[in-house]
Amino acid sequence: MRTLILFTLALIFSSHSFAEQATTASDIQEMAERFLQTWADDQRDLNRRIEYQIGNVDRRLKLAPCEGEPKLEFVSDPLRTPSPSILISCGGNRPWRMYVTASVEAYGPAIVAARPLTRGERLTSAALTTSEVQLNASRRGALTDIDNIQGMMVRRPVRTGTVLTPDLLEAPDAIERGDHVIILARAGSFSVSSRGKALGNASIGEQVLVENLRSARTVKATVVAPGRVEIPMQ
Repeated sequence: MRTLILFTLALIFSSHSFAEQATTASDIQEMAERFLQTWADDQRDLNRRIEYQIGNVDRRLKLAPCEGEPKLEFVSDPLRTPSPSILISCGGNRPWRMYVTASVEAYGPAIVAARPLTRGERLTSAALTTSEVQLNASRRGALTDIDNIQGMMVRRPVRTGTVLTPDLLEAPDAIERGDHVIILARAGSFSVSSRGKALGNASIGEQVLVENLRSARTVKATVVAPGRVEIPMQ
């Protein structure tokens, strides 16, 4: 009987000690709050304004105490979704992982159409302007650097004030059908060039059929620059 009493008392005190050291819902929310605030401060340095709210955590939650520093990371990009999840994990002898939801609104300068844009139009700085928008309102991601998209082509008509996203633009053809091109055959550091004629249109990085003007052979080449294509040396 004495042994049973001692064992019961040990369980009681052990349970009490765990309850005092357990990671609670309040602890989880505080971790997430600090994490989001630090991220928001970093974004402020990039001229972005962040508004956020932590999702509810079950008040009954009790996890093992974290022996070291917990690790926190976004599961999804908060600049592409207004509802990112945060993964909080803790290692040690009793590791655990916890997902916390959050509501995030990220505001900052983005590129918008200064006037109506037509399909196939090549962009110039005169057709664009910047305005503060909610950057994560669309998963497609807002474009923010005008220099990076000048010369790009509009895929479909765009209204004035529309936020430009990558899916609205495409790279212009670096080579058009009938263009005379330089064909570069490469093997390691060794290369040989010849002249050819493009049999189709293609952008940089795309493949196009090219007729070698010396041999009259047709080859499939990769566009590496305007007027230049590359094939592997055989």
